[in-house]
Amino acid sequence: MSLTQLFAEIERQEWIDLPEGWLQGRTIYGGLAAGVLMHKALVTLNDATKQLLSCSITFIGPVQAGKARLTAEVLRQGKSVTTLEVRLWQHDAVQTILVASFGTLRDSNIQVHHEPTLPDYPPAEQLHPLPFAKMMPECYRHFQLRWAEGAYPIAGSSKPDFGGWARFDPEQYHNRDLSYADFLILTDIWPPGVLPMFKQLAPASSLTWHLTFVRPIQQQRLDWFKYKVVTEYADHGYSTEYAHVWDHQDQLIAICRQTVTIFA
Repeated sequence: MSLTQLFAEIERQEWIDLPEGWLQGRTIYGGLAAGVLMHKALVTLNDATKQLLSCSITFIGPVQAGKARLTAEVLRQGKSVTTLEVRLWQHDAVQTILVASFGTLRDSNIQVHHEPTLPDYPPAEQLHPLPFAKMMPECYRHFQLRWAEGAYPIAGSSKPDFGGWARFDPEQYHNRDLSYADFLILTDIWPPGVLPMFKQLAPASSLTWHLTFVRPIQQQRLDWFKYKVVTEYADHGYSTEYAHVWDHQDQLIAICRQTVTIFA
């Protein structure tokens, strides 16, 4: 099943079929779960005048391919901002929750553009592709990644963090306007910032993921996006990190923050 078909199911019905081919360890790829919930939020909102301001996803339990139920509730609809909660259910239990706030952009006298230093990476086309290896989750087959900074995952590095470029694989996906659901599916493909420090394969997964959108999304689905992650603290089996995402024209799009569970 393609993402287009999956999104069409979400628009028509409460029960959907999560497709095969997206595994990440023992669960469906978290970015797919987040994207499914976001598309449900967009369908429920049904208001093109409101842009996504922020969203928070909590990954509660493992999600499997197959039947899943999506429920959505508008928590508050104000003059400028609408906040929704969407839940993904399997086996009569909530497995993933998304809370998203959409707002109408307004003129303001307050403007602060204290943006992070833009990483000076070579163009994606000049970098070697990240090859698919047997140990990698199957969800990586849907994307193209180009490492530009830092060590690869499971390199036994003394330092965390990395940066590079990512996009949907153009051999599998056609181009069209990028949606917020697409953006979540793509951006979560980057592993946790501590993964280069792993000396051998071990589980690590997002517990919470928060994104703040600096600019409205106006890109195409096959565009490259630049990513850089910074780990702030890691100990006792958990880490906290932040990341920035820029488009191919070096415009800052989103600021991300994650809490990650670590089993290494």
